Amino acid sequence: MKEKNTIQKEMLFSGVGIHSGEMIDLILKPSSSGEITLQRMDLNNLEIKINPQKIKTKRGSYLDTKGGKVLTLEHLLAVLYIFGIDSLVIELNGGEIPIMDGSAFPFVQAIEKVGIKPLPQKKKSIKIIKPYIIQENDSYISFYPDSSFKITYSIEYDHPLIKRQELSLPLNLKNFIKEIAPARTFGFLKDVPQLIREGLALGGSLENAIVLDEETVINGPLRYPDEFVRHKILDLIGDLSFLSYPILGHFKVHKAGHDLHLKAIRFILDSPEFWNYV
Repeated sequence: MKEKNTIQKEMLFSGVGIHSGEMIDLILKPSSSGEITLQRMDLNNLEIKINPQKIKTKRGSYLDTKGGKVLTLEHLLAVLYIFGIDSLVIELNGGEIPIMDGSAFPFVQAIEKVGIKPLPQKKKSIKIIKPYIIQENDSYISFYPDSSFKITYSIEYDHPLIKRQELSLPLNLKNFIKEIAPARTFGFLKDVPQLIREGLALGGSLENAIVLDEETVINGPLRYPDEFVRHKILDLIGDLSFLSYPILGHFKVHKAGHDLHLKAIRFILDSPEFWNYV
C-alpha cells in the first residue's frame, strides 16, 4: 500500500485567474492531515474540502460551496495527483487558481525544487474491475480494467491545424512531466466575444493560452504538434483527481470535456460494483 505525501516546504505562486481576471496569490503549505484543503483567505479563511459532490463545470472545473467558489482547479490538481501529494493546505486570496502559462509545468517545476515528504499514513487505490461507457451523441468517456493508470484521448475540431488528434499513454510521473504537463490550454479567437459576454476569459491573453484564428496559431510556436489533445489529457487527470484516490484503469475518451469527465466521476462514485479498493 502506498504512503500519503506532502511537500517539504511552502510554495508561493502569483498570477492572473484566466476567467476572473483577478490577480491571485496562491500558497501551498505542507500538511499532515492526510487530505487536501483549500482556504479562501479573502473570505475569513473559508475552508473548502475537495468534494466530488460540490464540483461544477463551466469552461473548467470548480468547487462551489455555500460560502464561496474556487475556479480552474484542474491543472494544479493534476500535478498533485501524479506526484502523489494528497496532504496539503492550499491558501489563496481570490476565487481562482492562477493560470500561470496555461499549462501545469510551473507547478511541476516548483514541486521538483522543494521536494516531497512521505507521511506515516497509508492510502488505497481504486482499481477498475468492469468496463463501462458513457456516450453523448458522438462523444464518449469509457473505462476498462488495467494494471496501470492509462489514458487514450482523441479530439476532432474543424480547424486545419487540429483536425483529429489522438494520444494514448500510461500516466506515470516521467510521462506526465515530459509529455503532458507543458501542454497549454487553448481557445479560438472567434469565441472570445461570447466568452466575455458570459463573464469568462477575462484574464486570458497570448501569454497564458494558445489562441487560434481561422487558419493557424496566432501566438506560436506550439510545444508539441498535438499539444491540443495533450492538454485535454491534462484536464482529464485533474478532473479524475476529485476521486481522491490513485486509479488503476484505462480511460478511453473521444471529444469529451469537463462535463462528460464529471459524469464519469459521479458514475464511478455511485457504482461500486465497477471497482474495488486495493
